[in-house]
Amino acid sequence: MKKLIFIIISLLILLIIIVLIKTFTYSFKKVSANTTSGWKMIKDDSAIQRLSGGLKIPTVSSRELGDFNYSTFDTIKEYIKNSYPLIYQNAEFAEVNTYGLVFRLKGSNPSLDPILFLSHTDVVPPGDAEVKDKTENIFRPDDQPLPAVSEVSEEWDFGPFSGAVANGRIYGRGSIDMKGMLFSLLESMNNVIKTKFIPQRDIYLAFGFDEEVGGQQGAVKIAEHFRNKNMQFDAVYDEGGLILEKGSVTGINSDIAVIGCAEKGFLSVKIKVKGLGGHSSMPPAESAIGKAAVIMQRLESGQMKPEVTPIINQFFTNVGGSMSFISRMAIANQWLLKPVLLSQLTKNNSTNALVRTTTALTMMKGSDAPNVLSPEVEFIVNFRLLPGNTVKDVKEHIANATKGFDVEIDEIDSVKEASAVSSSNTRAFQMIEAAIKEIHPTAIATPYLTVGATDAYKYQVVSKNIYRFMPIKINNAEKQSIHSTNEYLSIENYMKMIHYFEFIMRNYDK
Repeated sequence: MKKLIFIIISLLILLIIIVLIKTFTYSFKKVSANTTSGWKMIKDDSAIQRLSGGLKIPTVSSRELGDFNYSTFDTIKEYIKNSYPLIYQNAEFAEVNTYGLVFRLKGSNPSLDPILFLSHTDVVPPGDAEVKDKTENIFRPDDQPLPAVSEVSEEWDFGPFSGAVANGRIYGRGSIDMKGMLFSLLESMNNVIKTKFIPQRDIYLAFGFDEEVGGQQGAVKIAEHFRNKNMQFDAVYDEGGLILEKGSVTGINSDIAVIGCAEKGFLSVKIKVKGLGGHSSMPPAESAIGKAAVIMQRLESGQMKPEVTPIINQFFTNVGGSMSFISRMAIANQWLLKPVLLSQLTKNNSTNALVRTTTALTMMKGSDAPNVLSPEVEFIVNFRLLPGNTVKDVKEHIANATKGFDVEIDEIDSVKEASAVSSSNTRAFQMIEAAIKEIHPTAIATPYLTVGATDAYKYQVVSKNIYRFMPIKINNAEKQSIHSTNEYLSIENYMKMIHYFEFIMRNYDK
């Protein structure tokens, strides 16, 4: 017996030694000790005013394309043309499906595949606060007034289409998502042209106009435009990840720049559950709504299995150096501690979305009266697919959850598989890292999984190197303002974003 206890204790000690060795020798990315502030911000008032003017144009996209107020999209086309005459004089310009805008700055070496930067002109509605019309004294560069805009006074510090510049910020719907990036790209190309710099490869800008409602008429048509020309891009850069301020991610003691090298897929289904209807005074043993509740419980409690995909494993390798010793130990010893690691990750909403296909019950409809049993209850469930899971896998998962019940299952909205994963071992990714060091030298740059949908997905037909990243550093409060009230972009972020894109344009082939 003593011999057995000795063997067990020896094995435990050996196991602890192995775990510690693996933790201390694991190749976590070194956290930069750089104390320099990087590129020093140079405030450009004229660039700020051009963005401000763009935010005053209420280019709101709605669910039904026919409901768009296209006059505002005509206005922003004209505004961009008048604001950046150098671009129109020196770059090729094309309209795709009337409101998609494509610019090409020719490079000196046509044998090189071009690079492509994306954005979109549309924004989400300003919210539910009371809206009143107000004519602003807004001027284009040619001093022609813009049309009236709307102002929301209750929940915004400044109107959502005021383009107000105050407190070191530029306020307005779309300032972050995504006119800030759109105008920074135009400013960057304008600066490149102004200095007579000629890149080696062509530089393209492509702006959709319906990204917020799926991009089917904007990005899809622009990608088809490129594919019909048999074009392939060396890199495609779009929105996605951000620079998350130190402390905004629990357990990570550094600024982290999360670069989306892939995005999750999307599937929404409507599940109709059938049962006995009638008067609530004589209810059946199992009502339709009760059956629906059982299915919903199965879906929520028996979700698809979590897993640490290669892209998330790379994320942990990069950021683990700034995490606690216990976290580093779990990451370095997944051969033993992966169940523990996954258990912790799935307890948090944000990290849970990184390691599994998520299940979200979003809508439900049953009886219209309190004393009536509906013979049919329907609910909607939305899945965001992890790379490696397929739509077919999710449908099988739904079939198992609804087994034994009389149901109808219908797909709604657009359905898409998870995107391909772009490599971080490319010139395109290295340029992102270099440009981040220019504006935020101490931030850890890392591949990441974008959990939301972007226009970038549509460009897989013309490139295998697609990266989703907006180079702005924000805190949790600013992140919450996206698609919500009081959206703003700091002037510092805007100036650094312009420099970031200009840096890539000038240095891609150096």
